[in-house]
Order: sequence, then C-alpha cells, then structure tokens
Amino acid sequence: MLDQICAEIKNWFDRDQIKLFGAFEIGGGRITDADFVAIIKENQYFRIIGSTFNDGVYCWNDQLNLEDEVFVGAVWLMAVPKEVIALSQEISDWQTKYGETINSPYSSESFGGYSYTKSSGVSGDGSNGAKGWQSVFANRLNRWRKL
Repeated sequence: MLDQICAEIKNWFDRDQIKLFGAFEIGGGRITDADFVAIIKENQYFRIIGSTFNDGVYCWNDQLNLEDEVFVGAVWLMAVPKEVIALSQEISDWQTKYGETINSPYSSESFGGYSYTKSSGVSGDGSNGAKGWQSVFANRLNRWRKL
C-alpha cells in the first residue's frame, strides 16, 4: 500500500537520501549489493526500480522476502515519516473493509429473497459519486503531496 500512496502523492520521500544505480543481485530474498547493505538501516524503507519481479517499496527487516534475480536499475533509500507509515496501515485496513463496494457506481441490497441494484447517482463533477481511498484520505495525504 505504501507504494500506491507514494505514487498517488508523487512523493517517494527520497530527498537527501542515497540513490544507487547499476546492476543489483537479490539472493536469499535480500539485496546482496555490498554498497546497499552498508548504508541501509534496519526498518528503513527503500524503493526498487527496474526489476523484473521486485519493483516497489519495501522495508529492510527480517520479513523481507524478495524474489531472487539480477537486474539493472536503481535502489533508492527512503525517509518515510512515521505518520505516513501509520496512515498507510489505516488506508490498507479501510481498503480491506470498503475497497470493492465503495468503488462501485451501484448500491445493492438483498433481504427476504428479494434483491435489487441501483445506480448510486452522478455527482456534480460528472463522476459517479463513488469514493476510493484516494479521495477519502486526500485531506490527510495532502500534507505530503508533491505536484
């Protein structure tokens, strides 16, 4: 979810962080590049770019389980604020609870063997009125949004 949030707000929290470019090997589920291993801190987030199997945002900890491969690309260290990490979990929980139904332009109800589906209407801006996590959490994410 953190990867999707960073893409949505166009902020990878990489300012003043080291970016490594070149060939990288992932073995045993972890990046083995000595330069990277020497600078990454426990529980620090990083972004992989240019990989066949592992593009995305990850946390450097014991649960890291990347797909083994060799790729030419980039690995960026990130300095993600704790508030964004907590918000990421909140958004993930919200997505689990409401994600599929809230994005639908229809509302449905069924009871006693009877069911119906109706359009939830069109809002004044021409959209169908459905709200995804992007709009529900927009005000809280705007603090970190980049243009």
